[in-house]
Amino acid sequence: MPRGGPRRPIAVAITGGIGAGKSTALAAFRAHGAATVSSDEIVHHLLAADDAVRDALVERFGDEILGDDGRPDRTAIGRRVFGDSEALAWLEGLLHPLVSSEYLRWREQLAALPEPPEVCVTEVPLLYEVGAEERFDAVIVVTAPAKLREQRRRVPRDDRDERLLPDREKVARADYHYQNIGSFEDLDAWVVETMEDLRRRVPGPGTVGE
Repeated sequence: MPRGGPRRPIAVAITGGIGAGKSTALAAFRAHGAATVSSDEIVHHLLAADDAVRDALVERFGDEILGDDGRPDRTAIGRRVFGDSEALAWLEGLLHPLVSSEYLRWREQLAALPEPPEVCVTEVPLLYEVGAEERFDAVIVVTAPAKLREQRRRVPRDDRDERLLPDREKVARADYHYQNIGSFEDLDAWVVETMEDLRRRVPGPGTVGE
């Protein structure tokens, strides 16, 4: 083990609006050596494995949100909170602290590896909205014009769009900004350059927030 304890990865968050290309950017970082996880993956894990989450959801919404396997069904939950700002706020209040805890645990596990990755990246759609930016060493904002984002959108529009901070505010607060209007090759080349810059910023022993 290196003198002074294990070296932790530099912690990076990717954020941006729906359809901007956050997931594509995350995949590119993974392809170039970063450890990656998305908030969506963590939520999927919680719904599939956390009985306390299941019980809280059933108590709030009833058994109709359960799938055939007895676990919470994301589509059913989405129908229940669609257009109901109070229900959506409750759901986010339940899941966001748990997602944060799981993420921090994942990051600690990376730091404990014999050869930790230099960079770990996670996709956090509501990073600034929930005040989570302080958990990271660097923030990347991915943006794209509204028409292009609508073409890429895979989920129905709901009132979450109106609660997002404007792109200009996110860009002003972020460490890196990528305007995703070109090809995947353009994005991939930018990721390569950004990884090189991040590696120069790799911190020493310890964890963010210590």
